[in-house]
Amino acid sequence: MISQNKTNGIFRFAKRVAGVALVVALGQAAWAAEPNIVFILADDMGYGDVQALNPRSKVPTPNLNRLAKEGMTFTDAHSPSAVCTPTRYAALTGRYCWRSRLKRGVLNGYGAPLLEPKRETVAGMLRKNGYHTNVVGKWHLGLGFQKNEDGEIDYAKPITDGPNQHGFDYSFIIPASLDFPPYIYIKDGNITELPTVEQPSVGFPGYLRSGPRQPGLVMDDCLDDLTREAGRVIRDRASKKKPFFLYFPLTAPHKPVQPHPRFIGKSKLGLYGDFVMQVDWTVGQVMHAIESAGITKNTLLIYTSDNGSFMYRQDGDEKEDHVSDPTVQAYNEKHHTANGDLRGTKADVWEAGHRVPFFARWPGVIESGSTCEKTTAHVDLFATCAEIAGGTLLKNSAEDSFSWLPLFKGGDWSRPRAPVINHSAAGMFALRSGKWKLIAGNGSGGRQAPKGRPFQKPFMLFDLQADLGEKNDLAKAKPGLVEELTAKLESIRSSGRSR
Repeated sequence: MISQNKTNGIFRFAKRVAGVALVVALGQAAWAAEPNIVFILADDMGYGDVQALNPRSKVPTPNLNRLAKEGMTFTDAHSPSAVCTPTRYAALTGRYCWRSRLKRGVLNGYGAPLLEPKRETVAGMLRKNGYHTNVVGKWHLGLGFQKNEDGEIDYAKPITDGPNQHGFDYSFIIPASLDFPPYIYIKDGNITELPTVEQPSVGFPGYLRSGPRQPGLVMDDCLDDLTREAGRVIRDRASKKKPFFLYFPLTAPHKPVQPHPRFIGKSKLGLYGDFVMQVDWTVGQVMHAIESAGITKNTLLIYTSDNGSFMYRQDGDEKEDHVSDPTVQAYNEKHHTANGDLRGTKADVWEAGHRVPFFARWPGVIESGSTCEKTTAHVDLFATCAEIAGGTLLKNSAEDSFSWLPLFKGGDWSRPRAPVINHSAAGMFALRSGKWKLIAGNGSGGRQAPKGRPFQKPFMLFDLQADLGEKNDLAKAKPGLVEELTAKLESIRSSGRSR
């Protein structure tokens, strides 16, 4: 229903969309009824990397701090996995990746496509509901490379299974993490330049695997190239009548830790700190593009990360760290805590593996400077976008997705959210139910010792409200609760859905 009212001589139109009244004044930019949606997914940024979440951090993050001030900070937000590929699958499909064929680990740059042919993505759902859909950045979900008669990849031929086959109108991507060959840009399925350079392997921090590279893809410039393209998409689509969706998965601060030279030395915390600064700058560029296009008031901007940081934390007695020696993949806690006070690192089922920064800004809907303490997961993106766009969740899609929309408005879930499932690189499961966290195994399931094995007993139990650092295992003291949470986990795993 559309109504027209006159207030102080200014006509305002209000259209009810998914329970949210969007008010737009004449004389401003011509807003679409539904908001534009920009989803920025950083690569390996830790909870403690952002000053708005970690006041002890000495890495300047002015743009993320501003985003927190102008929007909502989610303090208990989780990536669906503690590593890259499965988080991306879950965010785009609304379905936990461990329900797919990928049960552990990640794909490489040549991996077979992970998205099932008939699996609906958030992009496809939004396109059905009037959105123009775009992806710029790291894909890492597999691509259909064509081969020649000798069985080798023919880079002159378009890929057959990429973003454009899964709901995206426009795509400009790299195949996987920037440490995986082939090092190429792909635009709407076409490889933009033949990879005629043989890239040698490089050790940390500029970690690279050997493989073919395009002359035009320079590691130091890659994030800038993607940022420039994302800004172009925003400015171009802002002038059109259709609302747009931009999925912007970054390449940083993931390895190779190669910030652009203009950032080197700026953080005083080594190359990783400099790279975090560049990620913050990138967010600032996106915010500037939105503002300069005149679409701030009608754009939902979300920033988060695909998992925690890979940087280890050393105690204060360790002398050599990333600050003194860039080849060391760890910080003395006196210098920086990339994952804050959380236990573990990327890949672990511990909180540092998957509790990540999460900020959302939507003027007029989300209160500035607000905080949400609800436990969420990126798998919820699908249901959120569906409710905003007025889309329908099909029976066999978004099986694990719950809408953030009522949380954006300062409320509670419109329907009870099922316990969130955390998942490690090696397939270790954990279940969050209120303040309780059950780990269905006997270790991290990732990088930090003891790594343990999935479903190997004894299981572990933590009260995260009292013990966020996961130091006090209560499993022996509360066997009944362990049994109850284990049953909940098994029910979600076996049922094929949690929604």
